[in-house]
Amino acid sequence: MNRTACGLLSPLVILLLIGLAGCGGGSPAKPAGKPRIAVIISTLNNPWFVVLGDAAKHHATQLGYDAVVFDSQNDPAKEAAHFENVIASGYAAVLFNPTDADGSIANVRRAKQAGIPVFCMDREINATDAAVSQILSDNYSGCVALGRHFVKQVGESGQYVELLGLVGDNNTWNRSKGFHSVVDRYPGLKMVAQQSADFDRAKALEVLEAVLQAHPAIDAVFCGNDAMAMGAYQALVAAGKDKQVKVFGFDGADDVVKLIAEGKIVATGMQFPKLMARTAAESADKYLKGDRHLPQKIPVAVELVHQANAGKYGDYGRKEAE
Repeated sequence: MNRTACGLLSPLVILLLIGLAGCGGGSPAKPAGKPRIAVIISTLNNPWFVVLGDAAKHHATQLGYDAVVFDSQNDPAKEAAHFENVIASGYAAVLFNPTDADGSIANVRRAKQAGIPVFCMDREINATDAAVSQILSDNYSGCVALGRHFVKQVGESGQYVELLGLVGDNNTWNRSKGFHSVVDRYPGLKMVAQQSADFDRAKALEVLEAVLQAHPAIDAVFCGNDAMAMGAYQALVAAGKDKQVKVFGFDGADDVVKLIAEGKIVATGMQFPKLMARTAAESADKYLKGDRHLPQKIPVAVELVHQANAGKYGDYGRKEAE
C-alpha cells in the first residue's frame, strides 16, 4: 500500500509544486531591472537634437531609470513604429520630440491608452489631452527679439530671404510669425523669397544657392534654425557673398555661436535644449512617483545671442549655468 500510495502521490506533489511555482497572482511577471524611459527624437541628423536626446537620456539615468534613445529621422512612420515598440516593451514613460504637431497626436494617445505617460520636449502637439506635459521654448517671443535685432543690423530697407523649417511643425510658424510681427512694420524691408529647407543644413545650402540665382542682391537671410543658418552661410561663402549678406539663425547651436563671436553670422536665439531635457526627465520622474499636478505647458525663455554677448554662451546654454 505504501509503495502504491507513494507512487500516486508523487506526481500530484510534483504538479502542485509546478503550479505554485508558476503562480504570480494571475498577472504576468514584470521585466526585471530598472524601469525604462524611451527618448524619441525627431531626428539625430542635427547636432542640436543630439544634445536634446543625450541630455534627456543622461538626466533620466541620473534619476534611476534605464533610458534608450530612438531616432525618428523626421519620418512619421518611423515615429509610429517606435511608439509600437515602446508600448509592446512596457516602457514606463516617453520623453518625446515630435515629428509633426498634428500627425504625432495619435502616437501619444496610443501610449496614454497603454498607461505610458508622454512628455513633449521642444516641439509640441496640437492637443492638450494627450501628453502629460509639454516643455517648449517661447519661440514667438524669441523671434520678436531676433526681428528687432534684424532691423537694427540690416536697416529699415533691403531685400531678404526667409528659410522655413518643417511645415508641419508649430515651431516653424511661431518663429516666422514672431519675426514678421516686427519686420513687416517696415515697408522698405522686402522678402524676395520664403522657402522651406526642413530645418536641414544640406537642404538650406541647396535652397539658398537656387535663390541666389534669382535674387543675387539680397542683404540678409533669416533662418528658422541654426542648421539652416549654417547651410545658408556655406552657400554665401561659395558665392563670395558672405561679407555682404547677414545671416540670422535660431537654436543656440555651438557652431553658430562661435561664428557669431567671429562676426560671420549675426545672431541666433538660445533655446537651452539641456534645460528642456532635464525638465522633461524630472517631470516624468515626478509623475511616475505619483504627482498628477504637472502643468500642461512649461515655457522656457529664449535669449538673443549676438556678437556683443556671444562669449557668455556655449555648450548649448549659458556658460555659467551649464
